[in-house]
Amino acid sequence: MTSAPIRSICIVGGGTAGWMTAAALARMVRTGVAITLVELEQIGTVGVGEATIPPILTFNAMLGIDEAEFLSRTQGSMKLGIEFVDWNAPGHRYLHPFGDYGFDIDGVKFHQIWHRLRAAGQAGALDDYSLCAAACARNRYAAPPRDPASPLSRLVHAYHFDAALYAAFLRDYAEQRGVARREGKIVDVALRGSDGHVERVLLEDGSRLAADLFIDCSGFRGLLIEDALHTGYEDWTHWLPCDRALAVPTANIGPLTPYTRATARAAGWQWRIPLQHRTGNGYVYSSAHISDDEAAATLLANLEGEPLADPRPLRFTTGRRKRAWNRNVVAIGLSSGFLEPLESTSIHLIQAGIARLLALFPDSGWGDPERDAYNQLTRSQYERVRDFVVLHYKTNGRDEPLWRQVREMDVPDSLSQRIALFANRGRIFRHEDELFAEASWVAVLLGQGVMPRGWDPLADALDPAQLSVMLDRIRTTFARAADAMPLHSDWLAHHCPAPPLDLRKAS
Repeated sequence: MTSAPIRSICIVGGGTAGWMTAAALARMVRTGVAITLVELEQIGTVGVGEATIPPILTFNAMLGIDEAEFLSRTQGSMKLGIEFVDWNAPGHRYLHPFGDYGFDIDGVKFHQIWHRLRAAGQAGALDDYSLCAAACARNRYAAPPRDPASPLSRLVHAYHFDAALYAAFLRDYAEQRGVARREGKIVDVALRGSDGHVERVLLEDGSRLAADLFIDCSGFRGLLIEDALHTGYEDWTHWLPCDRALAVPTANIGPLTPYTRATARAAGWQWRIPLQHRTGNGYVYSSAHISDDEAAATLLANLEGEPLADPRPLRFTTGRRKRAWNRNVVAIGLSSGFLEPLESTSIHLIQAGIARLLALFPDSGWGDPERDAYNQLTRSQYERVRDFVVLHYKTNGRDEPLWRQVREMDVPDSLSQRIALFANRGRIFRHEDELFAEASWVAVLLGQGVMPRGWDPLADALDPAQLSVMLDRIRTTFARAADAMPLHSDWLAHHCPAPPLDLRKAS
């Protein structure tokens, strides 16, 4: 005998997490379920989640969103990768491009072939064999065709966009599909005596909102998952000691780059995210290694354009909620955990939480297997993303106190094993459902200076002369394809121009 279906859902909090959740539930959950979102207009969003990774295309496609309209309404631009500056030493830079490098041959990974030929002086830089890297170097972009025979089919992209405008865009989408929005501040949470589930929330105006399922999108505070249910938090600051950030928008100057930039500073790192109407900037730093005033001065001294607002401070504790689904509350977004946006994973973790909820959507019977599976999958994903972010710190080549501390620290065994395996013969093994592809690990490990001592012996069985010809052909093909693309700014102006905004008011 099955239990009664869920009839009502209350989403606590708006912003990117709340409205992504509302839009997805409105699209995917069967009719007859009442969805209400409660938010307080005066509370702004964090505003650091403006850069994304390629899976965002899957989310937008699930909603049936037109790319041109979405980019226009969110002042969006294209993203083909992330450039890392000064992580090894001042003046050093490398790119983590999306998509694969070259082509595997007879089961041998391309980076193994490249490493063998590079050691013999017969291969160029690794970026020469990535179409995304070639396009980034030229500030160019073109929409990839569906024809797999076209070199442009190797182009893999994500987006930069204004997170507040994206939330507004999804709010329109969700409300058109029946989601009810309530303006108000939640002042109390009532728990059901029989099982401790959240029964209703009380708003400041005295109204009460009851629901079968509650989604906590209230941000760092975790109004339901923590304040009401006392779920607990796993602190990861011993691996990721940065605990503060400053964010500031600036006017655009220079070319509109199709990539995000992360520049290492003495006590953290600075992000740069180019949009059509402005550039997002911020400094993620460790308060144990620099004062707030010094951090603000560092950020303002390293901006490319005129600041459009004062730097906005943020405080956080890196880690994850011990259970993202507790009783009848599912935490999505910052309420479930936080990893600094070094690899632009903030919005993806929201998307992944929503996808898990849809796959394990409950009925009123509240089965433990679904909750246990949700929590196990969430924990696993957070840990794997954590390892990828920690990799950048562990393998740095800088000499300031923060950077020496993180280089010398013990890291999770799961990460130390990966580094050791790659450092020996360039091998990488991944879990099937892991977020970052093999090419991403290769890009960051090599970019951070982890050069394998050898390569896969299977690469020695391949004819080096033929391999050299193949690599030359790949490099030439990708370079010509990138040269033929329009400038990124021209492509945006032609396909999805955004309306002008009063930048200081918008900021």
